[in-house]
Amino acid sequence: MESFLLELGKGFCFVARQKRITLEGDHFYIDLVFYNRLLRCFVLVDLKLGKLTHQDLRQMQMYVNYFDRYQREEYETPTVSIVLCSDKNNAMVKITLPEESPQVHASRYQLYLPTEEELRTQLERQREKAERALQRAAGETSDNGD
Repeated sequence: MESFLLELGKGFCFVARQKRITLEGDHFYIDLVFYNRLLRCFVLVDLKLGKLTHQDLRQMQMYVNYFDRYQREEYETPTVSIVLCSDKNNAMVKITLPEESPQVHASRYQLYLPTEEELRTQLERQREKAERALQRAAGETSDNGD
């Protein structure tokens, strides 16, 4: 748990594992609950094996709503949540989550560290993508400047 907290960054305090919330007799369990002292907010983490579904995201949104309405104090900032999954569909995440409320974040995780070659390849892809974006932006600027 200590190494996981260190990976998350500064200010994280462990609150609960498998935190149970009950709504009209139905029990739900949040995998991990943290509090970030620096951000002054709860951070909920849900771990998913397999492909992320829209139901997973809606369930996490329910957890966020619960914490914001019943756990959060007025001086605290809104609850943030992270769904870690082994496979995600970016389009489904974009459509399922509300644009105006970036409180739920979904990210793919790996059970092992990538090799040096895999890292090099990924960095090269990201560099090329950034260069193309800069070229497009420069082209749009010169087109508008006429």
